[in-house]
Amino acid sequence: MKYPYIYLLFLSSLFLVSCNKKKQFYNDKDVFRYNESANIQTLDPAFARNMAIIWPCTQLFNGLVQLNDSLLVQPDIAKSWNISNDGLQYEFTLRNDVYFHKHKNFGKDSTRIVTAHDFEYSFNRLLSSKLASPGTWIFQNVNNFKAVNDSVFQMNLKTPFPAFLSLLSMKYASVVPKEITEDLTIDFRSNPIGTGPFKFKIWEENVKLVLRKNENYHEKDKNGNRLPYLESVAISFLPDKQSGFMQFIQGKIDMISGLDPSYKDELLQPNGNLQEKYQGKINMLSGPYLNTEYLGFNMNDALMSDIRIRQALNYGFDRTKLVAYLRNGMGNGKVNGMIPEGLLGFQSAKDLLYNPAKAKALITEAQRNRKVPIKITLSTNNTYLDIAEYLQREWEKLGIKVTVDVMPPSTLRQAIATNKLSFFRGSWIADYPDAENYLSLFYSKNFTPNGPNYTHFKNKQFDNLYLKALQTVDENERIHLYKQMDAIIAQEVPVIILFYDKIARFTQKNVHNLQPNAMNSLNLKYVKKQ
Repeated sequence: MKYPYIYLLFLSSLFLVSCNKKKQFYNDKDVFRYNESANIQTLDPAFARNMAIIWPCTQLFNGLVQLNDSLLVQPDIAKSWNISNDGLQYEFTLRNDVYFHKHKNFGKDSTRIVTAHDFEYSFNRLLSSKLASPGTWIFQNVNNFKAVNDSVFQMNLKTPFPAFLSLLSMKYASVVPKEITEDLTIDFRSNPIGTGPFKFKIWEENVKLVLRKNENYHEKDKNGNRLPYLESVAISFLPDKQSGFMQFIQGKIDMISGLDPSYKDELLQPNGNLQEKYQGKINMLSGPYLNTEYLGFNMNDALMSDIRIRQALNYGFDRTKLVAYLRNGMGNGKVNGMIPEGLLGFQSAKDLLYNPAKAKALITEAQRNRKVPIKITLSTNNTYLDIAEYLQREWEKLGIKVTVDVMPPSTLRQAIATNKLSFFRGSWIADYPDAENYLSLFYSKNFTPNGPNYTHFKNKQFDNLYLKALQTVDENERIHLYKQMDAIIAQEVPVIILFYDKIARFTQKNVHNLQPNAMNSLNLKYVKKQ
C-alpha cells in the first residue's frame, strides 16, 4: 500500500464514526492502544508460539487454568481439579457459565456454554497432524484424555510431571468451538471465536487489529463487577520500534514494552531509572523476567571441554558494567546458576563473579601445556554485537584471542541446534514457570537435535537428580532438588550466565492495574484508564 499511515488514520476515524452512528460511542479512556512491531501471522491459539501472537490470544481465549501475576496456577474455565496420589491422573470440574463469543453458527442463541467435550475436541485438534501446530509438545507426556460428562474432563499422564498444570496455562491449550473451526467457509486464523474478556472485531493485517469487550465474560472482580473494564483494545503495526516509541511519547498509544537500542538511552539512565524529563510524565513498570541470557560452550569441543578455560571466561568480565552501560540497568548481573530470578529454585549469588586475577591464573595454568595461544570464536547475531565486543575486549586483557562471528539469527539458531558451534550466545525464555524448563537444557538425554541440550553437557549426578525431581510431587522437596542441580551447573560452567533479564514496560499516567509479571504476559481484563 502506497500510504499506509494515512490509511491507518482513516481507518481509525472510520471506526469511531461508525461506533458513533450506532450510539455505541466510547471515549478514548475506554480504549487500550499498543503497537506491535512484529507482524502477527495468526490469531489461532494453536499457533501462539511468540509474544506477538500470545498477547492478543490472551484477550480472546481461555483454558482450563491460568496464571496470576505471581505465576501461580489459578482456576479458569476449570473451577477445581483433583490430582491422583501417583501424579498421573488430573480430573477437572468445569464452570457452567462460560459462553463462546457470539456467532451465527451457534444457531438461535448465537452462543452456547463451553463443556468438557469442547476441551476434548480442542486438544485433539491441537494434536492433529493435519493442523501441524507447533504446540503439540505440551502433550508429549499425556497418555490420553476424555470428557467424562459435560462438566468433568479427565487427563492421564505417562509419567508424573509436577509442572503439568503450568503447561496447561499456555495459549496452545485454549478451548475453541468446533462449529467455527470446522466451517470451511471461515478462516479461523483471521476470524477467531473464543471465550476471552475481549472478542474479535476487525483485523486489517499489518495495519490495525481491534478487539471489543465481551459483555458475557464469566470473570468478575472482587466487588462482583463483571470484567473487563475496557471497552476496546486497538493494536497498530508500525514495524519501526523508534516510530512506536514516538507514538507513545506523543500520547497516541498507551504502552510500550521492552527496551530497543534506538531509544533506550533516551528513556533510561545507566542505573535503570527514567531520565529526568520523563519522570512524572509516564509510568515505568519493571521486575524479573524469566529470561536467562547466557553463552554456551560445546562440551564436545577439545578446547571448551577444559573447565579452566570455561571458568576463566566466567570470572573475566564485569557484569555490573555490562548491565549498566549496555542494558541501562535492565538486568541482574549478580548471577549464580541457570534458574532466573522470579522462579522457585532461584538462589541469589553471595558475591559478584568478577575476579580478573583468578581468571588470569586459570588461563596461565590452561596455557602451560599448550604450544599455541588460546583462541576462541564467539558466535552471535547483530542484536547482541555490543555485548560480544565488550566481552572480546575484556577477555583479550586476560591473554585470550577472541574472534566475534556475527550470523543472521536464523543461521545462528540452526548452527546451535545442530551442535556446529564451539561457543555461542543464547537466551532461554521460560515456556512455563517451572525451573525444570531451564534444567532440561542440561539433561543428557535431551542432546540436540532431539532436545534443548545445546551444550551436550553430561553429568551422571545431574541426570539422577533431574529424574528424581520429575517423580517428586512434593513442591518443597522438588525445589531442593532443583537447587542441587543448579549448583552443579554453576560449578561445571557448561554455560556462562551473562545476566538475568528484567521486564521493562512504560505506560501513560492514566493507565491503571497493568501489572508486570515474569512471563511478560499481557492481561488486560483488570486494566482501567482514568
